[in-house]
Amino acid sequence: MRSTIETRGRVIAITGAARGIGLAIARQLAEAGARVAIGDLDEAAAKAAAAELPGTAAGFALDVTDSDSFTAFIDAVEQQWGPVDVLVNNAGVMWVGRFDEEPESATRRQLDVNLHGVIRGVRIAAPRMRKRGRGHIVTVASAASKLAPPGEASYAATKHGVFGYLSAVRAELHGSGVELSVVMPTVVDTELAVGTSSGSVAMLTPEDVASAVAGVIARPRFAVTVPREVSLLITLTGLLPDKLRGALYRKLIPNQVAALDGDRHTRAKYEAGLTENTGENR
Repeated sequence: MRSTIETRGRVIAITGAARGIGLAIARQLAEAGARVAIGDLDEAAAKAAAAELPGTAAGFALDVTDSDSFTAFIDAVEQQWGPVDVLVNNAGVMWVGRFDEEPESATRRQLDVNLHGVIRGVRIAAPRMRKRGRGHIVTVASAASKLAPPGEASYAATKHGVFGYLSAVRAELHGSGVELSVVMPTVVDTELAVGTSSGSVAMLTPEDVASAVAGVIARPRFAVTVPREVSLLITLTGLLPDKLRGALYRKLIPNQVAALDGDRHTRAKYEAGLTENTGENR
């Protein structure tokens, strides 16, 4: 009930939200009474997704790798409904495999979408929020912000970068009225994660992440893991000597190289879109 009360009537813009986790977030927030803006590289899909949501929703074109596009997205939302109360940085891409086999185009795309896209969103939205003395930016990152599964080297690097960037900006915004949050789920059952292993924890659904995002909007806090117990794993392993930490990681953290060994075709369609710069949805 609390999240519904906190969300009703608020203007919430979500990146990469035409499908997957972003769409689940949009649906849950729209059901709670928010005015939801779906931004996506695929404008037609964004508009179609918005048309299917309950309440008030609209779809917009958005390329998170382009500052002009991101600015135009925020401007369009504010022209339609007024100031953006919450920006959800959700757009993300992932290439999986051996570090020395990753195409340079895939590395560049992950940096552009996962890291630079978040930086761009914060730079564009946070100053507007600071000027008003209120606002909230929620970034959907990954447990890979704190852990580093084999086979996700560049992806983990982008998520570690996101956590570090948001930590620094949060300190700069202290006392401004602008909240920053980072939501870090384990493996989620979406196109981005097809063919990968969830390791020692059950695979999450997009709705699991959407509930975490709705919860952190209702009760802002900086770092949230999904599931919660992952934060305990991160804390405990940080206290262990390197040899024991490595052994525990090998037991609990999924090895995506092994998961895909000899079966790369399961990700062929998704990663073709990634290297051709045609997708940015979780």
